[in-house]
Amino acid sequence: MEDILVVENVTKRFGGLVANNKVSFSMRRGEILGLIGPNGAGKTTLFNVITGVYRPDEGRVIFKGEDITGKPPHVITRKGIAKTHQIVKPFNDMTVLENAMVGALFGKRARQITIGEAKEIAYQSLELVGLAEKSEEFAVKLTLRQKKMLELARALSAEPELLLLDEVLAGLNPKEIEEALEIIKKVKEERDLSIIMIEHVMHAVMNIADRIVVLHFGWKIAEGTPEEVANNPEVITAYLGDPRYALRFVKRKGGEEDGSS
Repeated sequence: MEDILVVENVTKRFGGLVANNKVSFSMRRGEILGLIGPNGAGKTTLFNVITGVYRPDEGRVIFKGEDITGKPPHVITRKGIAKTHQIVKPFNDMTVLENAMVGALFGKRARQITIGEAKEIAYQSLELVGLAEKSEEFAVKLTLRQKKMLELARALSAEPELLLLDEVLAGLNPKEIEEALEIIKKVKEERDLSIIMIEHVMHAVMNIADRIVVLHFGWKIAEGTPEEVANNPEVITAYLGDPRYALRFVKRKGGEEDGSS
C-alpha cells in the first residue's frame, strides 16, 4: 500500500531541550496510526513539525512523495493535511457553521471556492460529526464534547487527505469516548482519510489504530501493531506499566476484546 507520509530522522530542539530526536516512520494511505507516549515525549511537537508550525533542525517530512519540510502551515494545509488542537480553540463570537467554514475557506481549495460552497462543505462536515442542529448557535455555548467535534468538523472542512487528531478524546466521559470513536471511524470511511491520533486514552487507541508509534523523551522507542506495542518491554517500562492492562483493550482478529485482567 502506498505511503502517504514519511518522516525521516526528524530532530527538533528548543535550546538545550531535544523534543524530537531522529524520529522516523512511514504511514500507509488509509491507515489509522496511533502516536502515544508519556507527557513531554514530543508528540505534539512532531505534529507541529509535520504541519509546518515548526521547522525541524534535522530531517525531512515527505507527503505524497513531496518534500514539505518547513513549508508554511497554510501551504501544507492546502496540500491536504489538517489537524485539530489539543486545547479546543473555537471562535466563540462566531456560529458553529461559521467556525466550520473557516476550515473550508483556508483549506485545500482556499481562494478557489465561494462563500456558498464553503457553507455547504462546512454543513456537511457538521452533519458527519453530529453538530448540524447546532449550526446557527454561537460556539461559546457548546459543551466540551461538542467543541471537540467542532474542532474535528473545522479540520474536515479543509478537505484533508491526512488528518491529525491531537487528544480529541481528552476530557470526555466513557460514553462520549465511544461515540467519538464511532464518528472517527465513520469520518475515515466516508472521507477516505488517513489519520494520526495522539491519544492517552489507551483502550481507545488500542482498539482503533492499525499501528502505533511510541515516543519517549523525544525518541521513537517502538512501532508496530497494538499487540506488539503492548508487549514491548521498553514501552511497558516507559509508559504502559502492567502489560495486562494494555492487552485487555487490544482488538482480537474477530473484533472481540481480550477480557483478561
